[in-house]
Amino acid sequence: MAMKEIKLEVDKEVARGRYANVAIIAHTRDEFILDFALAYPGHPPSVGSRVITSPHHAKALLRSLEDNVRKYEARFGEIGEPPRPVQGEN
Repeated sequence: MAMKEIKLEVDKEVARGRYANVAIIAHTRDEFILDFALAYPGHPPSVGSRVITSPHHAKALLRSLEDNVRKYEARFGEIGEPPRPVQGEN
């Protein structure tokens, strides 16, 4: 089954994007809430973007992200796992 191409309009502010090195995910029965934040030493993380979506769209996002990571790794090599923080480290 072929997907129909969707053409998106993106205004200049959104097109600039926002860097995030933290993602916090929560859910209710009806929604997934994804907070994307920037954290750096000595400062509390600051949420720059929040995405709220349905469980169906969250699962589609998961599949699409998995597919894109596989394609990335096939082209550029395996992405290493980030080191786990030491217990008690902030």
